[in-house]
Amino acid sequence: MAEIERESMEYDVVIVGAGPAGLSAAIRLKQLDADLNVVVLEKGSEVGAHILSGAVLDPVGLDTLIPDWKAKGAPLNVPVTSDKFYLLGEAGQLPIPTFPMPPLMNNHGNYIVSMGNVCRWMAEQAEELGVEIFPGMSCSELVYGDNGEVKGVVAGVFGLEADGTIGPDTEPGMELHGKYVFLSEGVRGSLSKEVIAKYELDKDAEPQKYGIGMKEIWEIDPAKHREGAVFHSLGWPLGGNAAGGSFIYHAENNQIFIGLVTALNYKNPHVFPYMEFQRFKHHPMVKSLLEGGKRVAYGARAIAQGGWQSMPKACFPGGALLGCSVGLVNVPRIKGNHNAMLSGIAAAEAAQKAIAAGRASDELSEYNSELRTGPVGKDLHKVRNVKPFQSNNGVLGALGLGGLDMWTNTLGFSLFGTKKHGKSDAAATEKASKHKPIDYPKPDGKISFDRLTNVSFSFTNHEESQPAHLKLKDSTVPVAVNLPEYAGPSARYCPAGVYEFVEEDGKDTRFVINFQNCVHCKTCDIKDPSQNINWTVPQGGDGPNYPNM
Repeated sequence: MAEIERESMEYDVVIVGAGPAGLSAAIRLKQLDADLNVVVLEKGSEVGAHILSGAVLDPVGLDTLIPDWKAKGAPLNVPVTSDKFYLLGEAGQLPIPTFPMPPLMNNHGNYIVSMGNVCRWMAEQAEELGVEIFPGMSCSELVYGDNGEVKGVVAGVFGLEADGTIGPDTEPGMELHGKYVFLSEGVRGSLSKEVIAKYELDKDAEPQKYGIGMKEIWEIDPAKHREGAVFHSLGWPLGGNAAGGSFIYHAENNQIFIGLVTALNYKNPHVFPYMEFQRFKHHPMVKSLLEGGKRVAYGARAIAQGGWQSMPKACFPGGALLGCSVGLVNVPRIKGNHNAMLSGIAAAEAAQKAIAAGRASDELSEYNSELRTGPVGKDLHKVRNVKPFQSNNGVLGALGLGGLDMWTNTLGFSLFGTKKHGKSDAAATEKASKHKPIDYPKPDGKISFDRLTNVSFSFTNHEESQPAHLKLKDSTVPVAVNLPEYAGPSARYCPAGVYEFVEEDGKDTRFVINFQNCVHCKTCDIKDPSQNINWTVPQGGDGPNYPNM
C-alpha cells in the first residue's frame, strides 16, 4: 500500500480505540479546550461492539470525568449489594471470609455494569462536546515523521485481495495526523505492540503477564436472581494446572454475567481454557443457578495482569499509551476500567497543556510521571506482589502471602519488596512430553457448549475475501514444531476455534486458520510458544458484535 497516495486529515489529537481510556481522553480534552480538534477511531462496527469486561466498576474514574454522571443517565443501574468469595472443590465450596481482606478489596459503592453500554454512553457524551467518532475504522499502520516520531495513523483500508495485493475495489484509506496520537487499543494492540518494540518502552519492565477471560451472559429463573450480588471463586476447576478464578455477577433484567479467567503462564500445553470454563459451570452450586436459564451471549478477551512491574513507559515521541495498552488492571480487585479512565484523563491533561504551550509530536513525559505517581500507580503498587505470589505459590500463596502484602502496603510498607514475574507467558509453556493430557467432559448442550456453537453467540463476522489478519512468521512452524513438541496448543488456547490441525488419510497434517471465527482476544499472539503468530487488524467493522458485554 506504500505506493498509493492517501488523503490526510489534520487533528490536534488522534485517538485509536473507543474504550473507556480513549473516550475518557477525548471527553477530557474537549472539557479543557472546546476548540481542540479530537477524533476517535474504533475498529468495531459500533462503539461497544468489541468491549468485553466482567464488570464490576469502581466509579472513581467516572466521578472524576463526569461528576454528574447519574443525572446524565450513565448506565450504572446495579449497585453491588453483596460480595462473596469461595474456594471451590469439585463437589463443594468453602466460603472465604471477607473481613480479613484489606479495605481496597471491598466492593461497596461499586456497580455491576455492561462496559459496552457504558462506552456507548460515554461516546454520546463525547459527541455532545464535539468529538468526532468514526466506528468501523481499523487503524492498520502508524505514520512516522521525519524525525522518527509518530505523527498519525492509516485508517479505513478496505477491499484488499486475499493475498494482500491491491484489487479493483480496494479503498486505500486515509492518513489522520495529530499533534499527539493516543493508542488505547486494549490489551496487546497491534500498533501499541509496534511502538513498544520500536521505542523500547518495556526495556525497564518485567514481561507483561496475561489471562484469558471468557464470559457468557445468561437469563436465569427470576426466583434465583439476586440483583447486585457478586460472587468470585478460586480453586476448582483450574486447580494446580493454572492460576485464575471465576466470577458471577447478578445484573439487571434477570441476567447474570458468568466467566472464568485463566492465567496464560500455565506450563502444561494440554490445558484447554475454554473447556475449563465450560467445566466450571457444572459445579453443583453454579449448575443449580443456571438450570432453567438460557445463554444469550458469549465472548473472550485477553487481560493484562502484570500490573506495576510490567508497565512499559507510557509515552513515546508523538503520543502515548492509554489503559490496557499499558496494562492497568488491579489483579486482586479484578478491576481495570477505573484506571483506564484515569489514564485517559491524565493523558488528555498533559496533551492539552503541551498544545497550549505550542508543543507537538514530542514526549508527554508529564503523563508518564502522573501515571506512576498518581492514583493509578498507587492503586497498582499496593497489589504488585499478588500476581507473582499466585503464579509461584498457587491459591494459598495468593490468599495468604498476597493478602498479607496488600495489608502491609496499605499501611505504607512491604515485607517482600517487589517480586518479579519471571518468564513471558509464551516462554512458560513446557514441552508436552513433560505433562499428561487432560480429559475434559463433553459439553452437554444445556449448561456447557462446544466452541463453535458458543462463538455464534459472539456474533462475530469477517469478510472472507480479505487477507487473513492472523499472520504466521513461518508457515512451517505449527506442524513442524508446535504440533510434535507442544501438542498443537493453538487448537486449545484459542477460545473461538480459529486454529485446527487437520489430518487426512494419506496426506500430511495441515494447519488451518479459520480467521472468520476470531473474537479478537489476542491470546494467540500472547501464548504461542514459538511466538509465530502476529495478530493484526482486519478491515473495519469486522469481528465480534457484542450486544451488552
